Amino acid sequence: MASERNWITFVCTANTCRSPMAAALFKHALLAQKEPLCSIEVESAGVSALTGEPVSNNAARALEEVGLDISDHRSYQLTYQLLRRSFAVFCMTESHRVLIEMSFDNPPKHLYLMRELIPNTQELTIPDPFGLNINAYRACRDSMVEAIPPIINFLKKHYPQ
Repeated sequence: MASERNWITFVCTANTCRSPMAAALFKHALLAQKEPLCSIEVESAGVSALTGEPVSNNAARALEEVGLDISDHRSYQLTYQLLRRSFAVFCMTESHRVLIEMSFDNPPKHLYLMRELIPNTQELTIPDPFGLNINAYRACRDSMVEAIPPIINFLKKHYPQ
C-alpha cells in the first residue's frame, strides 16, 4: 500500500448508527475508484462505544434500502491503534473531533467532520438519529451520501499515489 496510514475511519458516539452507515457507504463508493483508492481500508468506531453492540435496526434498514447490508456490524471503541493507521478520520460532530484531539496523542493530520469538505455547505454536523424513526435514519444516510464525492476528491489530491 502507498501509505503506512492506509485506513479511512468514520467516528460517531456509540458506533451503532452513523459511523457504521458512513463506513459502508464509503466502502461501496471506493469500489468504483482506481488504485490506490479502491484498496484503502475503511473502518468505523465510537468515541464512547461499548465493543460488540449490534447496529441499530433502523440504521441497517436505511442501508438495506440502498442495497447495503450492515446487519453483522458490531460496535468498536476508537483506539490509538486505529487512529495510528488512519490516513484520515471523519467525525459526525465537532464534539467527536474535540474528544479525539483531547484524548489521543498524534491524531491523524486529516481529522475532519464528514460534511466539512462539501463546498459552500452550512450543514457540517450529521445529527444522531438514535431512537428516532426510519425517516431520521434516511436523512442521516442521505446527508452522508452527499459528503462522499468531496471526500473522494480530497483523497485523489492528498492520498499518496
